[in-house]
Amino acid sequence: MDETPLLSLPYLAAGQAQKHVTLNESLRRLDMLVQLSARSRVVGLPPEDPGEGARFLVPEGATGAWQGRAGQVAAWQDGGWVLVAPGPGWLAWIEDEARLLAFTLAGWVPAIGPLQDIDRLGIGTRAEGADRLAVRGMATLLTHDGEGHQLKLNKAMAAATASLLFQTGWSGRAEIGTVANDALAFKMSADGQTWLTALVIQPDGRVGLGGITAPSAALHLSGALRLGAVARAALPDPVTSGAGALIHVTDAPGGAVVCFSDGALWRRVTDRVPVS
Repeated sequence: MDETPLLSLPYLAAGQAQKHVTLNESLRRLDMLVQLSARSRVVGLPPEDPGEGARFLVPEGATGAWQGRAGQVAAWQDGGWVLVAPGPGWLAWIEDEARLLAFTLAGWVPAIGPLQDIDRLGIGTRAEGADRLAVRGMATLLTHDGEGHQLKLNKAMAAATASLLFQTGWSGRAEIGTVANDALAFKMSADGQTWLTALVIQPDGRVGLGGITAPSAALHLSGALRLGAVARAALPDPVTSGAGALIHVTDAPGGAVVCFSDGALWRRVTDRVPVS
């Protein structure tokens, strides 16, 4: 063999004259390929004078001295281009992309493959403890891939928790989810210690407000119910509001009173007298 099997470095032959020429050729090849860093992999027209030692990965459709050499490493040495075919497992840093590539039978591909079954991932910060995924930034975007998009929070059993927790200074202030059961709850806290269940929606659709966690009616609330107050001139259309709608009319005949829509008119709940 006249060359090494992997990098094709020429051997020095016994009794060879001018051994420095062969040795220098090997050193040039090593200088080209060791710690491989290429300026780009999309430049298709070889630069005329890129500077001694400049390296590129030849793209498909390249022309000139690179024609037909797609995927090879091109280096400018002593006023000309030296091209070397890579082998499986070679790594190259692409300077204009700040990306590390690896050479495979499919060509140059990202050196870091699909992220599967990794223990934890931190983006802009460290993922520690129970937080397997941690992201630090101004926003996090999850978007569709052609149609809709679902964010899924799955728990093992009804008694567990699947929720979104909103914090201020790492102290909880609001929580939305199924907490210790399968009812959807909206919980609030002023200090992260004492929590009030502001809204509960049971799986059968019953709604509890103001601390009612087990509503016994379609709408069950603790405390007073306050209706919006409007003057007669500003009353919404009773037809659009629909029969059964309630509103507080401030200037009804006889004084402020709760009124309802019968589907056509607003009437006082006290005596059904129309107010509009």
